[in-house]
This record gives sequence, structure tokens and C-alpha cells, in this order.
Amino acid sequence: MIRLKRSLLISLLSILILYSCGREQQLRYTTEVMNRMTPVKNQGESQTCWIYAMLAAIETEHIMRGDSVNLSAAYVEKMLEQEPEAPENRRGMGITLIEMIQKYGVTGYDAMPSVDMPPPRWTFLYGMQYTMQEFARSVCAPDEYVALTSTQRHPYGEEVVLDVPDNWTHARFLNVHIDTLLRRTERAVREGHGVCWESKNHAMSIVGLAHDEKGERYFVMKNSWGADRPHGGLDYLSFDRFRRSTLSVCMPRETFFSE
Repeated sequence: MIRLKRSLLISLLSILILYSCGREQQLRYTTEVMNRMTPVKNQGESQTCWIYAMLAAIETEHIMRGDSVNLSAAYVEKMLEQEPEAPENRRGMGITLIEMIQKYGVTGYDAMPSVDMPPPRWTFLYGMQYTMQEFARSVCAPDEYVALTSTQRHPYGEEVVLDVPDNWTHARFLNVHIDTLLRRTERAVREGHGVCWESKNHAMSIVGLAHDEKGERYFVMKNSWGADRPHGGLDYLSFDRFRRSTLSVCMPRETFFSE
């Protein structure tokens, strides 16, 4: 019995060592593209990853254009208290963020870094005073981003309303083949554009491209779980997982439709 237990223990340890080695190998990435971005933030216990992800995409887009904005997710989360359709869990989608800031506006991160702070009435940039809505329109036009999805349940090329609880604004998404969505997303990232990616459970901003030692391709993701994690708060989403788990992608409309 003792020998049996010892053999079982050795077998389990061997499996754990092999598993750990496999994970260590998988973490060795070679960066192909890394777009500029604002600092990684932390959503804490909130379920507002969609706010952080879409704002991060907008921030990267501005940096690519030679501008610089660092936006307050806390302000948008606070404004949801005024939104009668918003669920109690504060979940949503990237395109929801676009709709919310057009309605309630947005401000800079330094003006409201925490949801516990009172929201400011004005925001200031380069010596100019803006209302929250004016500032929102200056950083993101209402139709600047296109919301995309890929589902075989609807014809490709048509707009569909995703029937998921997080789409409580009933936003419409352009349905495209997953291969098209993958190619256009990769191209957008290579060109330095900000892209928001979502699965059914989480949202992140795509900021780069990488591959591992076996040649598998990845999107580099800016997460919103703080910078005190492996890779400084960045995560790696394989192209294969992108195909399997993507619910939606938001990118600049002009970028998606350009040839």
C-alpha cells in the first residue's frame, strides 16, 4: 500500500512537472508588432471590462494619430447610474461604450480616476474647456467605429442584433465570416489602430501581434486587471482562440472598409 501511494505520488508529480514545463514554453512569445498605449488599468471587482477595453482602443487610436488622451472608465461607470436600461451588474459591450459617451460624455483619467469621486462638470484639454459631451465627440465621433461579429446563424454582409444580455442597447453588428474578421483585425493592428475584442465573458483591447516558439500566432491583448501580473498586465490570445471565442470586434469603420 505504501509503495502504491508512493508510485501514485511520483506519477502525479511527473504530470505536474510536465504541465508546468508546457506552460513555461507557451509563455515564450516573440513580439512582431506592439502598438503604443496608455498605462494598464485595473477594473477591480467591477464587471466593466467593456468600458476599459473600448476606451483603451480609442486611446491607442489617438496615439497612432499623434494625439494623446487617457480616459476615465470611472466616469462612464458612474454615468451608468443615470441610465435606466443599464443592468445592475454594469455589464455591456464595446459598442455600448460609444453610445454611452455620446449621451453622457467622457473625461480624462486624471479628472476622475476612481468611481468614488464626484464626476466633474467640465473637462479641460490644451487650455480649452469642454462639456463632457463636447469632449466625447472630440475623441470619438458617433459613427467612427463599426461593431462586427461572426455567426453562421445569419447571412454574412448583413447587420444583426446580437441576442445576448450584454447588448442591452440592442446595437447592430455587421456579420462577416470569421476568416475575414481575423484578417481585417490583424491588418488593423499592423497599421497601429485601436481594436476592442470581446468574448461572451470578457473584453480587452488588442495592442499587438506575436508568435510562440512553435510558430503559433497571437494577438497581444491589453487587459484591465492591473499591471502586477505576468507580462505587465498584457495577455496573449491565439488566432485559434480568436476564431473559436470571438463574440464581437470594434475597430475604426474606415479601417475595416478600406482595401
